[in-house]
Amino acid sequence: MIKSFLASVFLLSTILGFSQPNDSLAEPVLPIEKTNLLKNINFTFDMRMEFRAYTFRGGDHYYNGIQFQNGHTALGISGKLHERVNFNFRNRFNKGGNVQTLDQLGSNIELAYIDVKASPVLNILLGKMPAFYGGYEYEFSALEVLEFNDIYNNVLAFVTGAGITYQALENHKFGLQVLNSRTMHYDDLYGDIVAENIQEPDWPVAIVGNWRGSFFDEKFQTIYSMSYGNEVKNRGTYFFTLGHKYQNQNLTLMYDFHYSYEQVDTKGVMTNILGDDWVAEEVLYIENWLRAEYRFSPKFKGLLSLMTSSAYGNVITDQDHMRTSYGVIPTIYYSPFKNIDIRFFLAYIGRYFDYSEYAIENLDQSSYNKNEVRLGFIAPLLLF
Repeated sequence: MIKSFLASVFLLSTILGFSQPNDSLAEPVLPIEKTNLLKNINFTFDMRMEFRAYTFRGGDHYYNGIQFQNGHTALGISGKLHERVNFNFRNRFNKGGNVQTLDQLGSNIELAYIDVKASPVLNILLGKMPAFYGGYEYEFSALEVLEFNDIYNNVLAFVTGAGITYQALENHKFGLQVLNSRTMHYDDLYGDIVAENIQEPDWPVAIVGNWRGSFFDEKFQTIYSMSYGNEVKNRGTYFFTLGHKYQNQNLTLMYDFHYSYEQVDTKGVMTNILGDDWVAEEVLYIENWLRAEYRFSPKFKGLLSLMTSSAYGNVITDQDHMRTSYGVIPTIYYSPFKNIDIRFFLAYIGRYFDYSEYAIENLDQSSYNKNEVRLGFIAPLLLF
């Protein structure tokens, strides 16, 4: 991570012409008289730092802790290369940087794609990009979300491939992507954990489609999506999301419904429940997510996130319920500055994980809860 940060700083210095001349480079790559080319380039530096106090209680286990934490640190570069070509790049420093065996990028490189405007209503995206999954929880950057629900906490959100967006009508936009379904080859991802009916496919591919709708002068909006991805040969994941948003003056309400049927577990929740070093199969996840935001004044905003997630697996009969998790996250934001977006926040994160009787008695699981208080700041900084 340190090497990535230093490399990014060096790149910025070189582009801006701040590097010192030497025998091999007498002039900067971008002479100062050409710096007007940067007018279409944006450099962002996103930060979230917090002071955490947390407790864990479950079964015979109890622990607590207090610490400072860098929850999110990322450098982004985006802009217009041509009147019809944009690019987007983002490096998140507090993620692993090992090069992935399938897409040949480190997992810390979240975005690296170009967006080509093929026509006034059609765009083509190429590179490593966010999948077009639906719902408003997914719309938020990890900078903005203190804790995701189980599916989006474990989903592979940034993958390499190609996509198109089509503005069919003024208030209706459609998207379609063909992507790698993972960033690593199967053996590198799962190691020696292989079932008899699990084989590496010729192409681990995912197809993602979505629809964005806007109604009643944008007061009510939707983001629906459906996707299919084959992690292994002839077996895949069917993922559906229905996202809804209502906004009126100072109040915003969002509700998402998620349904993910996985012939081979890709989220890992059921695999962790079953244990015994094997990948769970025929898994179902069903989730609900609700977020309410209210702006009390230009400087104060409150929000409340509520979530549930249920996990099912074929253990005794088809789709046995194994676990349900619940979450509540009330947060207060304070924004003291007018011309820069720096928000100080105080939040409580409560999570409860309730295991079924079968999981407790036969799979050595126990229900538990986590409670956490965070005090910190969020700063999506536009450097220039």
